[in-house]
Amino acid sequence: MNFLGSQKIETERLILKESTMKEQKRLWEILMMPEVNKWYLVGAKKHANNKEHWTWKNQKKFYQSKVEKANNNDVFGWSVFLKPKYTNSGYEEVIGQVTAQENGEDVTTRDVGWYIDPNYQGNGYATEAAKAMVDYMFQKVKISKISSSAVKDNIASCKIFIKLGFNKIGEEEKDSPYTFYEGKLIFSKYELNCEGYFNNENNRI
Repeated sequence: MNFLGSQKIETERLILKESTMKEQKRLWEILMMPEVNKWYLVGAKKHANNKEHWTWKNQKKFYQSKVEKANNNDVFGWSVFLKPKYTNSGYEEVIGQVTAQENGEDVTTRDVGWYIDPNYQGNGYATEAAKAMVDYMFQKVKISKISSSAVKDNIASCKIFIKLGFNKIGEEEKDSPYTFYEGKLIFSKYELNCEGYFNNENNRI
């Protein structure tokens, strides 16, 4: 495995960049949208009814700590920017985030996740960003496997996993430990290993 950190990745419409404080407030605003945190599970349930906890004033320290670690070579997380000609403003805009975090004791196995500004959903940007990240993790970082999951009712994210060649390996029902959910959730579980990735002709260099 190559510890390369979050190097810049460019696709046809997107630029994936190492996190900086410049865009973090906007990412916080996106994550606070109900359409986003409905699926991107974000916080411990003990904070569920504490509105003050979720203000930028209190969340800023968390985002600062994330940025302080952003250039570490063992951190794989990107702010997703849309190129100017595709934005509503005509300027480059941050529209979301993708991450490939550790999943268990084996650092070569990763858990991936993403979220996109609802104003830009439905255009394939999440798929484009997720594929760029997965390409990077398998081709350059040379991880061995991605093991991840999505809430079963989050149909859009589940479709992305299938588009990228992941195998659905089962479902798991469990209590939600997260702020914006009550009760049990059903998670669809997905896996993709290095061999399966390179056997997919769409992923070959």
